[in-house]
Amino acid sequence: MKNIPLVRPNAILMLFICLAITLYVKNQAVAQEYKIKTIVIDAGHGGKDGSTRGEYSTEKDVALKTALRLGKVIEEKMKDVKVIYTRTTDVFIPLYERIAIANNAKADIFISIHCNDMPVYAKKYISGYTKNKKGKRVPIYKTRYSKSTSTKGTETFVSGIGRVNEQDEAIKRENASIFLEDNYKDNYEGFNPNDPESAIILSLMKNTFRAQSLKLAKLVQDEYVNVGRINRGVQEKSLAVLARAGMPAILTEIGFISNPGEEDYMNSEEGQVEITNCLLKAIQAYKHSVEI
Repeated sequence: MKNIPLVRPNAILMLFICLAITLYVKNQAVAQEYKIKTIVIDAGHGGKDGSTRGEYSTEKDVALKTALRLGKVIEEKMKDVKVIYTRTTDVFIPLYERIAIANNAKADIFISIHCNDMPVYAKKYISGYTKNKKGKRVPIYKTRYSKSTSTKGTETFVSGIGRVNEQDEAIKRENASIFLEDNYKDNYEGFNPNDPESAIILSLMKNTFRAQSLKLAKLVQDEYVNVGRINRGVQEKSLAVLARAGMPAILTEIGFISNPGEEDYMNSEEGQVEITNCLLKAIQAYKHSVEI
């Protein structure tokens, strides 16, 4: 019987080292070849989906103005990057179509631009008194509807796992656009924006780019802070428009349209320049970090 030659341990070690070096070189080559080539900019809402407003402007109009300006500065400052818009006019685009535009274009970044808003609260108050049939003095109640006009700041969202008690008004408002779509139950697999458990299901959809999205979102918030904006942070939420993104994707709230000061800022030339420059610098920083 012939002796079967034994493979020496150091030979096995050398084999693993060679394999590791090969994989490292291959991965480095892929990393060096990767470039940010296409960015999709989404102006939130539009058309019949556009009831959120401040004293004189609407979220859909401010978002569109900001999106178009951002696209222009990207094209001017980043010549090697192609910009695609989900909308360039006041039209309604279903949420699933917005991210489909990015997926079909094999985009490298998806940025959705929105304005924040505070919810309307109903409060009863006594407007006077009257007498009932028994002659007893009773109060007359009326209802006053109001919202906070002092809340301000910026926040940026990425798709994540939402908990039942985390479905705040901002997320409900952004996801409520689904109800304006035909056959929304088919488009979102029965997702109901008013059901917290449905939000959890939506969050569990494939999200390969969580880490990259968080990185981009933090860069955006850092730039806002650098110009003195109030930082409301980066949050992972159950957002329908981001759930099926095949690339790093964020939704940024550039300010509160319910705050008169921030409404003026977002509509002003100075504010528009500052906001878009913040977004541009964050994109450039992200691009630099992933292409090295």
